[in-house]
Amino acid sequence: MKILITDGITSEGAKILTDAGHQVDKVKLTPEDLLKKIGEYDCIIVRSATKVTKEVIEVGKKLKVIARGGVGLDNIDVPVAESKGIKVLNTPAASTVSVAELALAHMLAVSRFLNVSTMDMRQGKWPKKEYGEGIELYKKNLGILGLGNIGKEVARRGLAFGMHVLAYDPPFTPMDFFVEITTKEKVLANSDFITLHLPYNKKEGPIIGKKEFDMMKKGVVIVNCARGGVVDEAALLEALNSGKVAGAGLDVFMNEPPTDAQKALINHPRVSVSPHIGGSTVEAQERVGAEIAQKVVKAFSAQEHA
Repeated sequence: MKILITDGITSEGAKILTDAGHQVDKVKLTPEDLLKKIGEYDCIIVRSATKVTKEVIEVGKKLKVIARGGVGLDNIDVPVAESKGIKVLNTPAASTVSVAELALAHMLAVSRFLNVSTMDMRQGKWPKKEYGEGIELYKKNLGILGLGNIGKEVARRGLAFGMHVLAYDPPFTPMDFFVEITTKEKVLANSDFITLHLPYNKKEGPIIGKKEFDMMKKGVVIVNCARGGVVDEAALLEALNSGKVAGAGLDVFMNEPPTDAQKALINHPRVSVSPHIGGSTVEAQERVGAEIAQKVVKAFSAQEHA
């Protein structure tokens, strides 16, 4: 089978595919070039950069498998793919630890002013008094919206910090450690830190907006390492400026790369930012590459024996 990889894959992942007898082409394509080339391939493997739209799927007449090395599938038109009998794959567990660790890193950065003190010290300042009123994570309430693979890893780390973990997740599955499962409203009202690990739904819009900010404690810290759009960025900026939100850690944004209109949020002194790198660790990339390759090989094998 001919496999197109547009956003890169680890050498181990590529080897798994070629050892199974598949032809692998690793090419970075523009959306226009993708439409021209996709008709030649039985499978496309992407990360977050390439958009596998309805148009791409309809042009890809030979497509049998669409695979994403990552957690979500928001850059793939899954309903259209499934309506044409195309298998859609992803790697929901491969980068969970990396994303969970980044969420905690943002909490620590905001709580101890690491983002702004670093910049000040590079300018020759010694802001000991300015940043001498940080807060501990210990004994604070950690609210988690979305208790899937990543949310559970965040919960484990929160417990290790001595935090009390409150969680809301509609499709909740049992766990092997204690977390207080409660309503979204109680999580919002009682948490000192709130981290989101839910997908973005275009029809429903942001999970956290002005109404939700109004329900929160004054001085709450918000962390979004999930998807741009799950937090209303305009409402977050307003809450930061009013003091309702003490700080925010953001790895994802409504527009990526962010536009000039988002600079006020990104440059806010109480915001810690990173460029959508939640799953971008050496270890996670190795797991993602191997896992997605193995799933593609298995999918083709199953189709051949069907």
